[in-house]
Amino acid sequence: MAENPVHEISEAECLKLLSVFEFGRIAFRVGDRLEVFPINYHADGREITFRTAPGTKLAGVLLADDVVFEIDNIGVREAWSVVAHGRARRLETSSETEAAAALPIYPLIPTVKREFVRIDLTSVSGRRFHRWAEPLADSEPVVDSTD
Repeated sequence: MAENPVHEISEAECLKLLSVFEFGRIAFRVGDRLEVFPINYHADGREITFRTAPGTKLAGVLLADDVVFEIDNIGVREAWSVVAHGRARRLETSSETEAAAALPIYPLIPTVKREFVRIDLTSVSGRRFHRWAEPLADSEPVVDSTD
């Protein structure tokens, strides 16, 4: 039997991966609707900060009880994914917004984004996937769901 292709990533490594990258996705529920948005961000420890403009993303992320943030990377030999949960809040004091404005958060498109949001992370987990050839179908036992 081959080595397990899936490995858990430690919380410390997950936080390091979050701090090295700058593009991810946030997801949250507002009422009975799930929303997912791409964002450029800055991570520092258990805090993720991003810029946005007034609209669905800002209103929804602030109303949601739980925000999920995800980044991933797919390489030739391995892939990985980090998922974090937390609570979002708008940065409102002048000291918070001035500090956030100095962070290296670069939008993908040239739009004005004056609102800063911080996600305070409550949990972080990750998985690394080794990418190698798929096993032959005959090597896996067939499971009969009628048993």
